[in-house]
Amino acid sequence: MSKKSLISGITLFKLVFLFLLVCIESFAREPSIQLGIDYLEESKFSVLQGKRVGLLTHPAGKNGRGESTVDVFVRSSDVNLVALFGPEHGIYGDEKASVPVDDKIDQKTGLPVFSLYGKFRKPTKKMLSEIDSLVVDLQDVGVRCYTYISCMRYVMEACFEEGVEVVVLDRPNPLGGEKVAGPSMDEVCMSYVGAFQIPFVHGMTIGELALWSKKVSGVLKTEEVNRKKGKLVIVPMIGWTRQMTWPQTGLSWHPTSPNIPTLDSVAGYPMTGLGAQMGKFKHGIGTEHPFRFLTYEGKKASVLKSELDRFQIPGLSFQVKTIKKADGESIEGVYIIINDWSSWQPTALPFYMMQLSALWQTPSPFTQASESEIALFNKHVGSQTWWNALEKEGGQVNTKLFLAEWNAYSAQFKTTVKPYLLY
Repeated sequence: MSKKSLISGITLFKLVFLFLLVCIESFAREPSIQLGIDYLEESKFSVLQGKRVGLLTHPAGKNGRGESTVDVFVRSSDVNLVALFGPEHGIYGDEKASVPVDDKIDQKTGLPVFSLYGKFRKPTKKMLSEIDSLVVDLQDVGVRCYTYISCMRYVMEACFEEGVEVVVLDRPNPLGGEKVAGPSMDEVCMSYVGAFQIPFVHGMTIGELALWSKKVSGVLKTEEVNRKKGKLVIVPMIGWTRQMTWPQTGLSWHPTSPNIPTLDSVAGYPMTGLGAQMGKFKHGIGTEHPFRFLTYEGKKASVLKSELDRFQIPGLSFQVKTIKKADGESIEGVYIIINDWSSWQPTALPFYMMQLSALWQTPSPFTQASESEIALFNKHVGSQTWWNALEKEGGQVNTKLFLAEWNAYSAQFKTTVKPYLLY
């Protein structure tokens, strides 16, 4: 064999090898489930045929191939997309938390974008006047106070009142369909960060929440006649089961909001999002580990770890770690490790954190709070009883007793909603 032929052979081998690598990687990334948007596209958008369509979505609203639902709709001759609707953070996810978003014209599509986190939280009659069907494609994180499910409730109410069909494209609950935990929602505490009387971690998909809302009287805050006549279509997932973790779906994780960039932060959100609301805790926002990295002002990381270890919280362990913040400053804190998913209780940690805040801070932050701070706290937690206990008992509060009560409530809730589960 000549040198030239040998080189050609080697080059050909390299090309074939690279081709095989690409094929293997593509196969490895192939999702094991079909999302609602995938099933809708496969069915040639049959439920939207001949209708003027609005779309409520955000950056995590993508199909299994990672394509934006907006792009999927725009390129299809089967979909007459006439308007976009944006939740908190906007349709492109570039708006900060709790910051109102204005209506605008989308530069990419030329379509109007109606903000549902600005002047209005609930679509107006005018917004819906040119729409026959409003499609909801939002990736939830399985936590009650995450406002995308609140946005969906308000959309359902408005659409049912105006005779507009609601189509929900279902997506996995990234915490799975079996994790249900945390306090219930007192009706007096209901708000946009607690629009459903469900456990803090609810264990339902967004499609299941929509179905339950449609079928059960009183969940939607609208007249019964509107609920009963309202049109709801759930486009289900294919292949998803309640036992699945997110990695088992084969799907990539797309950030649902600026501080939920990874799956680690999804699991961290119910663990620390509440615990840092009062007192001197920080929960990693602005670091590489949002909601998974704890510090407490005036306490060494080793002391914090020791105290957290003492509580023996099922499924968790803690590691002292030094990381850099976005500004380059090094900071020592405690990284939260989930070492046993099956025994992990998503909402246990934040209430022990609150107990520590009451124990370590003098005067207790729960005795010095303003009326507005108390109201906001209870809107997130949902339980006035817990606040009253913290205010009265401070660091001696019986956290285990509350957790046991809430676990019993969660078990009852799972039984109550079982008829409305799709998977």
